[in-house]
Amino acid sequence: MRNRILSLAVLLLSPVLYAQQVLNNDSVLKLLKAGLSGDLIVATVNSSPGKYDTSADAIIALKKAGASDQVVAAMILKASGSKPSGSVESSPATAGPPQGNTDPTGISQVVLASGGPPAGVDSIGVYYFDKVANGWKEVPAEVVNFKAQGGLKHLASAGVIKGEMTGFVGGNRSSLTLKMPASFILYVPEGRAPGEYQLLRLHANADSREFRAANGGIVHDAGGALRDVVDYTPRKIAPRVYVIDITEDFEHGEYGFLPPSDAAVGSAIPTSTKLYSFALTN
Repeated sequence: MRNRILSLAVLLLSPVLYAQQVLNNDSVLKLLKAGLSGDLIVATVNSSPGKYDTSADAIIALKKAGASDQVVAAMILKASGSKPSGSVESSPATAGPPQGNTDPTGISQVVLASGGPPAGVDSIGVYYFDKVANGWKEVPAEVVNFKAQGGLKHLASAGVIKGEMTGFVGGNRSSLTLKMPASFILYVPEGRAPGEYQLLRLHANADSREFRAANGGIVHDAGGALRDVVDYTPRKIAPRVYVIDITEDFEHGEYGFLPPSDAAVGSAIPTSTKLYSFALTN
């Protein structure tokens, strides 16, 4: 009789013991290979104990294996010890991506307070993720002047000239060099969009760096387009805060984020503008 009771107890407890198995990256990879949906994997991660490797290499391996942003975000959130936003328990019907408290790409491993920017991002500007210090730091800003129609023009003149201009930055290299993959944050002013910040590829000369642009790309104007513009995809993580991840697909070299001007065309505007500059290496 006693043996029967023990056997029955083991049978009853087996599903519970199985459910409490500690999951890891290999467990998630097995679920992916088994063809489970992203929502079901997220629910499993949320409802089960887990110990996950959320380093950049591990996240990249998961993405290559077909893990969705929601799955990666759930693993990062679980590894940080936080609970999914807005619920205590998750189920396949309610599971989904965390609501604004983590970077879904996982490359920069951003973990935020609810609805706010991460530590170190405390004012409007451009920031980069320092992998050594494991935190965010501001990208240095440099002065830009513009040349149009054969002569050097300040921004006040360039804003009303139609046609192509060349922007010049002093020195042939930036003081900030980052290895790819690299992550940035744009903390934009009220009423601005991240797309108004132009990511530019700079061409190094002996004593300067330059880029070519149409004047509409410099002043807040509908016309014009940048010749040296590089496409990027911003991801919103908080009000007015956007993460940009740069992968190894980018070419190494000199780059910079050019912020929009608030001045209207033809008005009195500053004699120079700024560029948040950096260099990328493999």
